[in-house]
Amino acid sequence: MEEVNNITVGEFILSGLSENPELQLPLFLIFLGVYLVTVVGNLGMIILILVSSQLHTPMYYLLSSLSLIDCCQSTVITPKMLVNFVTQKNVIQYPECIAQFYFFCAFAVAECHMLAVMAYDRHVAISNPLLYNVTMSFQVCLWMVAGVYGMGLLSATAHTVFLLRVIFCKGNIINHYFCDLFPLLELSCSSTFINEVLALSFSAFNIIVPAVTILSSYIFIIVSILHIQSAGGRSKAFSTCSSHILAVAVFFGSTAFMYLKPSSVSSLGQGKLSSVFYTIVVPMLNPMIYSLRNKDVKVSFKRLLKKMFPLNKE
Repeated sequence: MEEVNNITVGEFILSGLSENPELQLPLFLIFLGVYLVTVVGNLGMIILILVSSQLHTPMYYLLSSLSLIDCCQSTVITPKMLVNFVTQKNVIQYPECIAQFYFFCAFAVAECHMLAVMAYDRHVAISNPLLYNVTMSFQVCLWMVAGVYGMGLLSATAHTVFLLRVIFCKGNIINHYFCDLFPLLELSCSSTFINEVLALSFSAFNIIVPAVTILSSYIFIIVSILHIQSAGGRSKAFSTCSSHILAVAVFFGSTAFMYLKPSSVSSLGQGKLSSVFYTIVVPMLNPMIYSLRNKDVKVSFKRLLKKMFPLNKE
């Protein structure tokens, strides 16, 4: 009897964002549009930085890495979610579900630390401009980016290894639009204590440490900005900081809401809404926040357009 009870389900059904048939088509069109904007915006930013020599600086090197993370994270989640809007049952096989969770976790953790690295880069640029090229050399940036991806892979591997030990036999309907940790643990008929402790521990580290790094960096940035004599310079710097802080607040706030409390007290319904922000909305907004308001990016984009579509003047 024990062996029969321990049979793990071979596939899951994702419940999606809404079960209302009237909302399926509008939601499909909305999120399809969001996904296309996300992919075009982030890939466009990566290509622009690669082909524009004036953007070959540490700031834009980190920005291209963030764009790659956003594009990959959105691709891991959104296409499968779109399928759910046009099918009666969105079935996902067990291996595919585990793989989706692994890559989602890796890119989500990488984004947390990449935002912290970018905040530190701005701190060095504003507070110590004379030492910027030395402090943020190509080798330093390379090691930082490697550390960012390393933290993502380490966290994802640890979570996935212990998730593979969980036995799922309480049905196969995941109350979410992708394979996330807590909705999966709801289907477990084995102990999930280690998984929850691991989730809280890693989440605390991967959210609190980058958040403290970002907060500390911006404290130094604000102090440096207050010493700028030009009112226009202060206004421009504060405007850039406020946009960055807004993006960071949305990402870390929604992530913390989902992962920094036990699943027993977490509403999965509210968790879906929270997840939409950091898996779908933030990857779309980042290119706009970090790039479209940037003068150097606008100039580089116009130069690229002139090269691609030269005007014949006779």
